[in-house]
Amino acid sequence: MLPVARCTAWLLNALFWSAFAVLEAVNHGWLAGLLAVAFFIAPDLTFLVGIGDARGMAKGRLQPRAVPYYNTAHRALVPLALMTLYAFGPVAWAPAFAALCGWLAHISYDRAFGYGLRTKEGFQRD
Repeated sequence: MLPVARCTAWLLNALFWSAFAVLEAVNHGWLAGLLAVAFFIAPDLTFLVGIGDARGMAKGRLQPRAVPYYNTAHRALVPLALMTLYAFGPVAWAPAFAALCGWLAHISYDRAFGYGLRTKEGFQRD
């Protein structure tokens, strides 16, 4: 039951951050929307690190050289910490906040659908 509850919580979180990103885009214009979409996609670009060496690897395994980049881009604490700095810092640029909403939405969807961080060998962690 716990895995179902955890996935449901992540899905609700993903829907919240998606709605917040859309709201920021509507309120602050196309640049906010563009950055939200870009940061929604960007964490998976870490798959490209070491793609040339990926031949012959097991299905679902990430190139070990890409794992630190992938794990950093998929830790929710990174965009949450940046949001905290944004909220209490001197920067007041709404597209930056929209981008962070998109990033958190991406991470939340990944967790909701069972994609988590990777081991140093490149396999999904349990």
